[in-house]
Amino acid sequence: MDWKIQHRIELCMKSLFSLRLILHSVAALWAVTCLSAFAADEAAEVDIAYFPLKPSFVSNLRGGPKYIRCDIQLMTEQAAQLPLIELHSAALRHRILMLLAGQDGKQLQTREGKETLRKAALGAVKEQLESFTGQPIVKDLYFTAYYVK
Repeated sequence: MDWKIQHRIELCMKSLFSLRLILHSVAALWAVTCLSAFAADEAAEVDIAYFPLKPSFVSNLRGGPKYIRCDIQLMTEQAAQLPLIELHSAALRHRILMLLAGQDGKQLQTREGKETLRKAALGAVKEQLESFTGQPIVKDLYFTAYYVK
């Protein structure tokens, strides 16, 4: 083979190798940038806080046990939104009381009934807040005291 052709082939091979290294470096840099941006966004967005709905909820029930008394705390991942939750707490309490009033007392004594009520109350709270603020704000709802008699 002619030495000029061999030299050109060697130059092409070196260029391809260099190009490959550059592409790998760019891909690695892009991946690291994306991951760190994602992690920064996730860390910046989560600021957990709890809001107690006071005083305790007390409501009559239908069938079986006659009433329920429970304490509820709302959990948000946006602590800066606590003033909005407080502002609308009367509407949230009303919505939960209306939900409690229609419940079957016997069912609320079971673990499944309690969890079903918790999920329904969470849905009602999220829906109410979304209608007032445009965002659900609340991530979860917890019973911190629960008594059915």
